[in-house]
Amino acid sequence: MSESPALPVRLNRGSTTPLAVQLAEELRTFAADGRLRSGDRLPSTRALATQLAVSRTVTAAAYEQLHAEGWIAGRHGSGTYVTTAPPGSPRARPRRARTAAPGAPAVDLRPGSPWIGGLDRSAWRRAWRGSADVTPLQRHERAGVPAYRAAVAEHLLRHRGLRVSGEYDEAGEGESVLATGGTTAAVAELAASVLRRGDLVAIEDPGYQRAVATFRAAGMRVVPVPVDADGLLLDAVPASARVVYCSPAHQYPLGRRMSAGRRVELVERARRQGWLVVEDDYDGELRYDVAPLPLLAALAPDVVVHLGTTSKILTPTLGTGWMVAPPPVVTAVLEHRDNTGTTPAAAGQLVLVELARNGDLGRHLRKLRRELSERRALLVTALTTAHVPVLGDDAGAHLVIPLPDTPTERAVIDAARTHHLVLDGLARHHQGKPTWSGIALGYAACSRTQLTEAIPTLVDLVTTTRPS
Repeated sequence: MSESPALPVRLNRGSTTPLAVQLAEELRTFAADGRLRSGDRLPSTRALATQLAVSRTVTAAAYEQLHAEGWIAGRHGSGTYVTTAPPGSPRARPRRARTAAPGAPAVDLRPGSPWIGGLDRSAWRRAWRGSADVTPLQRHERAGVPAYRAAVAEHLLRHRGLRVSGEYDEAGEGESVLATGGTTAAVAELAASVLRRGDLVAIEDPGYQRAVATFRAAGMRVVPVPVDADGLLLDAVPASARVVYCSPAHQYPLGRRMSAGRRVELVERARRQGWLVVEDDYDGELRYDVAPLPLLAALAPDVVVHLGTTSKILTPTLGTGWMVAPPPVVTAVLEHRDNTGTTPAAAGQLVLVELARNGDLGRHLRKLRRELSERRALLVTALTTAHVPVLGDDAGAHLVIPLPDTPTERAVIDAARTHHLVLDGLARHHQGKPTWSGIALGYAACSRTQLTEAIPTLVDLVTTTRPS
């Protein structure tokens, strides 16, 4: 531990940027490039103010900001110290200019990506640093880190209206939260622990093709089930199905929600015919018009496995999700983890705990809903003004522009590429011959500016492009 010498801070007094902001950025840079190291004691706010010939208010405000971000910490009766030393870290390395491959699209308008630009980087850094203060695990937590399961239980209650326990009941009573590595990882675990090779799995068509591929890789027989405005067509589900996989809150990729009547009918038939319903709630937190309909897991916890993920509301970086299931399913999954030695990684779970504990998760969700709602409104207004129909509820991070046929869909996607836009068509979301044609348009991956600038081109493409 050492006391740093006079800091070579440069402040531009003619800049419109406040001096406190400039000072905080200078000190942040020093900590990032190694000029300040972990354990270095900083000058007092009074001494630094004298050195820089500024008001003590300036230095105090800068220290307060850095303390909130986790870069520095005060020790009672001792002073203020640097808490990070990342020389050689990504922040300290010179950034190389990012070059795109020739012809690569500049704006990604495909669904499935979160709004990374909306993450509060200070909160993000604080959560990672906070998670590092937790004592390292000696053994895997097969059900997931207890604090994570408790945080997810609270999240489900607040944002999805689902009341579950964050504890695993060894007696097998009640529903509990299990940590997962995400939706696809959870599907793989269900296939390996609950199902047998040759079992029949019914999946929405169009639907989530990674789930289709995962079930097939495990030896399941997968049958496509058409969807209409109310959701899965239950009469098309074979009575011999073992599992029915669906996304009732925001059907992927069509963006509609399963009606209340269809939900009740689904769980009643599941009970009569012995189906296990897998409810993929990949972005159920993102609803803008009205409160969401009750989850299938709330209607029938005895026959529904509820899956959620952080990859759409935060980032895939965490690699975390959750499963709420009937006790026999929970037991089977945990036995599978014991037998195979597989357990969801704890690091991302601990970060989510910190985000929730500090209130940052709730703040992010509020900001996320507001931003995505406004982006959707921009798109819908522009498209409907040009008499372009739009499918999908006022929810999630994508909508659908229907097109007359697959050749037109392909032509629009190809034409968009010449304008440096990348689009996603409905054709690839089918298991066989497409029954729906159109563009599944995501509006979270790009910036607001990129989206605004792309809208006129997008409208022109969908109104004028014809297959050759």
